[in-house]
Amino acid sequence: MLWLFFLVSLSASVIGGICGVGGGVIIKPVLDAAGVMSVSSISFLSGCTVLSMSVISVLRNSRNRGMIDVRTSTPLAVGSVFGGIIGKSLFDILKSLLQNENHLGSVQAGLLLIVTLGALLYSAYSGRIRTCHVSSLAGCVLIGLALGAISSFLGIGGGPINLTVLFFFFSMDIKKAAANSLYIIMFSQLASLLQTLINGSVPPISVLILVFMVVAGVTGGMIGGHLNQKISEETVDRLFIGFMAVIIVINLYNIVKFTVLS
Repeated sequence: MLWLFFLVSLSASVIGGICGVGGGVIIKPVLDAAGVMSVSSISFLSGCTVLSMSVISVLRNSRNRGMIDVRTSTPLAVGSVFGGIIGKSLFDILKSLLQNENHLGSVQAGLLLIVTLGALLYSAYSGRIRTCHVSSLAGCVLIGLALGAISSFLGIGGGPINLTVLFFFFSMDIKKAAANSLYIIMFSQLASLLQTLINGSVPPISVLILVFMVVAGVTGGMIGGHLNQKISEETVDRLFIGFMAVIIVINLYNIVKFTVLS
């Protein structure tokens, strides 16, 4: 069982490190589909893994000047911190209202399906879409707020929505968007983790599984960051589209599982 968590986290973190999606968008639905533990526990473990991977990736990217647009991504990250707090609060409120982990899982799977499908459609028609470049501080903070809230609620780190927003609102190419996405994810996941610890709302988890997943996140982040620098933008773009298609299928299965099969 430990190796399942390790391999899923490692694979997700490698892909996340290449594409800038955090890895949680893969870890969360795959482990939900496997039914290995509660939705809340998987969300927490996924967030911790994504945080470890994003820290390593940001440290690697910081060596390449110009990859992280600090003037744009820092206010986005600040907004994502507050958004992360809002998203985690919404998750806790919905959990208490539904009082059923399967119903909570179906809501998360449905929202993640919408987000991923939207990102896939944007990527498919991006050549026809005119992008813009938001430069105002308030605009960046508000966009970051929305990103942080969504990623924290879903327990995915940032996922494809970060890249889509960076493509459209800031006219970034795929590699630069990946680096800046991970920078934003790092802050939003840190805020979500701190909020969970302060509130004492850590779900039941195995410390050994947590350690295995964090180690996988660090290792995957290093491998993914290295590969990102070696492969072309076209390859990164194809990988991004391919993994989104897979995640859409997994989320469709999870919706059926949590609503019909449970």
